[in-house]
Amino acid sequence: MSIAVNPFVRKTQTETEARGFALYVGIDEATAKANGTSLSAIVAALRNTLEEIAPGLSAETFASVALAKAGSGGRHVDIVRAALSDPRALERLQEKDSENAAKGVVIDLQRRKVFIDGLKAELTGKEFCLLEYLVEHQGITISRDELISTLWDCAGGPEVNGRTIDVHIRRLRAGLVGHEDIVRTIRGVGYRFDKHPDVLIEGI
Repeated sequence: MSIAVNPFVRKTQTETEARGFALYVGIDEATAKANGTSLSAIVAALRNTLEEIAPGLSAETFASVALAKAGSGGRHVDIVRAALSDPRALERLQEKDSENAAKGVVIDLQRRKVFIDGLKAELTGKEFCLLEYLVEHQGITISRDELISTLWDCAGGPEVNGRTIDVHIRRLRAGLVGHEDIVRTIRGVGYRFDKHPDVLIEGI
């Protein structure tokens, strides 16, 4: 007599009992819309399919949409798994932090973290927003007015002026200990981030 083994159930050293499964779908709302559907419609269709396969079990399902910052880099499915606290995905993120222990600066746009010589930089939301905007416009000088009009709402807070931007730029540089020069001042114009050999940008 032969016994079929489900290839999707991993063997463990202790007795376990399969009680369900998680299906991670890597698709953003814009892609779904371009294909004539939506995330809610996809979820509804999957629930209907489950009802056809196993009548009455749709009530035992739970759907959760993974939210991420607009423009986050990386594969959709990886972002979904991390956002929904998949243990293996979180484990990989911890391993990634360990890998960032190299010399230099690592700017992780997806997770909104900066590492300086292996140590996490303590930047405020405003400071990271400034750095992120400059990095995304690498090689382009950004005026104070543009930073105020297009960026400053990213982390909330009161309205600001050019002098306030200057203060936050100084604080940002202070947080980039030993690598302050990656944010350049273009006198009379604004600020710029140029490609730098000691800077690794992730999540673009």
